[in-house]
Amino acid sequence: MRFETWEPIYEAILRDFGYPREGDERARDVIAEYATPFDLDRLDCSGETVAVVGAAPGLDEEVDRVADADRIFAASTAADVVLAAGYDLDCFVTDLDKNPETAVELSRDGVPVAAHAHGDNVELVEAWAPRCDVDHVLATTQAAPVGSVYNFGGFTDGDRAAFLADALGAADLRFVGWDFDDPDVSDAKARKLRWAERLLHLLERRRDERLAVLDGRREGIDPIEVGEG
Repeated sequence: MRFETWEPIYEAILRDFGYPREGDERARDVIAEYATPFDLDRLDCSGETVAVVGAAPGLDEEVDRVADADRIFAASTAADVVLAAGYDLDCFVTDLDKNPETAVELSRDGVPVAAHAHGDNVELVEAWAPRCDVDHVLATTQAAPVGSVYNFGGFTDGDRAAFLADALGAADLRFVGWDFDDPDVSDAKARKLRWAERLLHLLERRRDERLAVLDGRREGIDPIEVGEG
């Protein structure tokens, strides 16, 4: 998704949460100091099934659904569950707020880490980005991309993983460990999950398919309307 297409959605998210755009831009510029160009061919998903793994409480019970996927993209603490179950990751999508040590370890093992900078995690970026192996870090932002900092679309770790897989050519997205109605999350997190749901609804329409993770939910989703691009 081109930034020109993403930008109106991004501005709506900023308005909804009251986030200042300047905060995201500052965070982007901070991570840019550590970022180097990333060879996206390393994550070419053309024709492949990508398991997009979220950190829902029930992930332990369904993690084995990743077994026959061609690639595994795990978000946040889902990465630790996938690894503990004995599976290898192809990409770890994180904003470094819960398990930054995993980002460091994976990057040093040569596993791509899509590390995201936003207005609320500048200190985490400054603390953990230098510890990662920069050759295996894909720096991302939700603001305008600059230099070696990319923007593929998406807002939460989970839906960013889906947008990343889509941008890299995934033929099929398999959602594992997702729960939009988790009763144990904070009000702020619940609002973020509503946005994740809306963004995946947009993604499925752009892909001209129906994502199973949204089955039974579409009628209750407020659709995002954007132009082509």
